[in-house]
Amino acid sequence: MTTHGGFQPVFCTVVPPHVLDKLARSDDPARSGPARRTLRRDGELRALRQVTTEFRLAAQPDTRAPSDQPARTIHDAGHRTELPGTPVRREGEPPGQDATVNRAYSGLGATFELFLRVYGRHSIDGEGLPLVATVHYDEQYDNAFWNGEQMVFGDGDGEVFLDFTLPLDVIGHELTHGVTQHTANLTYYGQSGALNESVSDVFGSLIKQYALGQTAGDADWLIGAGLLAPGVTGSALRSMKAPGTAYDDDVLGKDPQPATMADYVRTGRDNGGVHINSGIPNHAFYLAATALGGHAWEKAGQIWYDVLTGGELAERALFTDFAGLTVKAARERFGDGGDEFEAVRKAWEQVGVRAL
Repeated sequence: MTTHGGFQPVFCTVVPPHVLDKLARSDDPARSGPARRTLRRDGELRALRQVTTEFRLAAQPDTRAPSDQPARTIHDAGHRTELPGTPVRREGEPPGQDATVNRAYSGLGATFELFLRVYGRHSIDGEGLPLVATVHYDEQYDNAFWNGEQMVFGDGDGEVFLDFTLPLDVIGHELTHGVTQHTANLTYYGQSGALNESVSDVFGSLIKQYALGQTAGDADWLIGAGLLAPGVTGSALRSMKAPGTAYDDDVLGKDPQPATMADYVRTGRDNGGVHINSGIPNHAFYLAATALGGHAWEKAGQIWYDVLTGGELAERALFTDFAGLTVKAARERFGDGGDEFEAVRKAWEQVGVRAL
């Protein structure tokens, strides 16, 4: 359940609209065609999400104690758009021949594992919510999304984007939108929307780091590494270490993310630039985590999780609000004069955000 303000799931995709808009204008139909179809489909799904949210019936509470094991079901859409599709792998069943199904199953498990083992959270709602995913969605669908109830993965077009189950952090990113939905419920517009996206990038990266056993110094801090096809000039969708450097491609354009408030982008597109300005809080987390060293989920991640779930973060929070709460959380958990407090305070200072 949400901590305040009511239950308001949103439709969240991993590939930003500005990237698909750029592709849709390509002279190459192999690139523009899938992008245009994906944009149309995303628009339809976004509108449907608004309608189903408005008329959504309240779910009955489950009084059973949540399990320490995930409850996963992977479906195959068969390149159609009806959800959830045909069940092809349920919890506890062995891997099959379809690598996409197996990756989705493993990614849902890795996400469940981080939130349970590190933060004591049972699934994305904290109450053991079953994890549902659909693969092979639509034809050459260039995205993955959380629709308020389940995960959905496209296969990509093969020209620009590959299979969306390939990067573990993409799976973790989208499922974390569900965690935000059930906790702070950050409004998906402007700075609160950018924080919503950033929180998903933060925990998507932590899920990958936890699965690989990486320290903050070992991690690549990329979101979507391995998703771009070989012919694309770029390494990922976003870089938390160096926002604005993830790609620079003739067709995709240049990564527009800013790293500091000096380059904050004011736009009415993409819900007020939620996928663009998320680079600023992303970079703040990277700076804090690397300053502290060790495993990023243990200190910086814990502080961010405390803020997300603590009940004080307003749905329409600004960067300054979030920064102030992270500094407060660092002080409360680790002490006023500790390295954690100073690392978080300085990280926000470096990206030009005042921690109020």
